[in-house]
Amino acid sequence: MPTRDHASVPSELLPPFIVHEPQPQAAPFVFCSPHSGNTYPRDFLKQSCLTPLSLRKSEDCYVDKLFQPAAAEGAPLIAARFPRAFLDVNREPYELDPELFIEPLPDYANAQSVRVAGGLGTIARIVADGEEIYPNKLPLASGLRRVEQLYIPFHAALAGLIEQTRHRFGYAILIDCHSMPSASMAPAGGPRPDIVLGDRFGAAADSKITRFLKECLADLGYEVQMNRPYAGGYITEHYGRPARNVHAVQLELNRGLYLDERTLQPTAAFASLQRDLESLAGPLFCDLPALLERRAAAE
Repeated sequence: MPTRDHASVPSELLPPFIVHEPQPQAAPFVFCSPHSGNTYPRDFLKQSCLTPLSLRKSEDCYVDKLFQPAAAEGAPLIAARFPRAFLDVNREPYELDPELFIEPLPDYANAQSVRVAGGLGTIARIVADGEEIYPNKLPLASGLRRVEQLYIPFHAALAGLIEQTRHRFGYAILIDCHSMPSASMAPAGGPRPDIVLGDRFGAAADSKITRFLKECLADLGYEVQMNRPYAGGYITEHYGRPARNVHAVQLELNRGLYLDERTLQPTAAFASLQRDLESLAGPLFCDLPALLERRAAAE
């Protein structure tokens, strides 16, 4: 990030993201954790009418920590430090909510998406359970600064990791790492599966990749569903381009597997889940590339 930008970025958010890079990179994978950031700027906390714990309800708590050992076996992992309640990089860059800002939105903003209508645009108006974050509307300039100085650098770094991987291995597989509440918040909602894999119903990744990943997770004893209720957000849709040798899969972990959802503290099962995810590195980094290469040769 250019030095001239630093003055208007909250000091707590420098750097705004961390890239864990193994030396050398041994596999055609990139891991991304866009919603595990838990550094809340002081001014943001003063600006909000919610408690810090309430703001954290939108967080994918500790997801970066869960995947870090697996990634360390041979693939980079990029993790945002800023929280989702402050800025959501799993949205279009200017998916902005007209109800949130004092001034009219610029013409290039997308104010009509379903996510904006639900209060969860690039700059969220509410947290995950529907509570309003701000007591008053925000200056538009402050929102645009978040996009220009945090969102754009994050995506530039992620795109660079993907392209670097594709150039080195001939293709790249992005695993976009998330967590989900253990139960649906819908009136008739019940328990959710352990893991949901999203590939935009086959548009974002070769089906051989998602099938292999699903089988590996099932072999570890997890209940895995495909694309429902989460088919993949902006990151999966934007970067998943199988025709260009870039595949993207969103992976949602049930928070009940590792988290006390009331206190947001890890449970005793955290270490077990982390070990299971680390055990995926072998088949994903070795067996899956070999499978893809054999099938490509046969075709």
